[in-house]
Amino acid sequence: MGFTIGGSRGILDIRSGARRRGRTAGRASDCTSVAEFTGLWGWEAVPGTRASAGACSCGKAGCPSPGAHPIDHAPTVPAGATLDEVTEIWEQFPGAAVMLPVGSAFDIIDVPEAAGRRALVRLERMGLPLGPVTATPEGRAHFFVAPGSAAELGSLLYRMGWDDAALDLHALGPGTHITAPPSDRGGLGPVRWLRSPGLDSAPQPPQARLVLGTLAYVAHRSPAV
Repeated sequence: MGFTIGGSRGILDIRSGARRRGRTAGRASDCTSVAEFTGLWGWEAVPGTRASAGACSCGKAGCPSPGAHPIDHAPTVPAGATLDEVTEIWEQFPGAAVMLPVGSAFDIIDVPEAAGRRALVRLERMGLPLGPVTATPEGRAHFFVAPGSAAELGSLLYRMGWDDAALDLHALGPGTHITAPPSDRGGLGPVRWLRSPGLDSAPQPPQARLVLGTLAYVAHRSPAV
């Protein structure tokens, strides 16, 4: 014979309490992840928007980057921020995606994910220094490289003989943001690590010249592979 505790009201209270605990645990997990980015890897972080069914949580009609940009007027969590400092800011934006500003601690070289995966295997076999690498749900790979690399990309490609090649390869620099794993990007799914941060690489990502030749070569060959 079944029974209830306190009738239907008791069941609702229990379920509501479980949901509250779940939300609290989720917020704590978000804050811990952000504190790892700021305190362990030395990166800044910004609360970002979410997207659902193509609509951005910013509420702007025709948003050019739904679910993939910082929340308006949200403060930047500085590099080195502690868990308490992160929590004080992040709890004002529950459920926010984690966005990382580009151009201060790192720049980004952006290539198709398939090319990025092949290049990563080659680079690791060659024993070259590597920074973190992410994969986005849009099918792109983001290689973290030293700040200033975006401004040097054109001259580096020229010196390597790739300036006149048709390459699906771009650099992101100051004024741009990327979505950090495991946050959802644009309602399309989570960003993932292809190569996780490490204490030896995240604070000092490699100079672009060390990885660019391989990335350009693989990106150039990818359409024919």
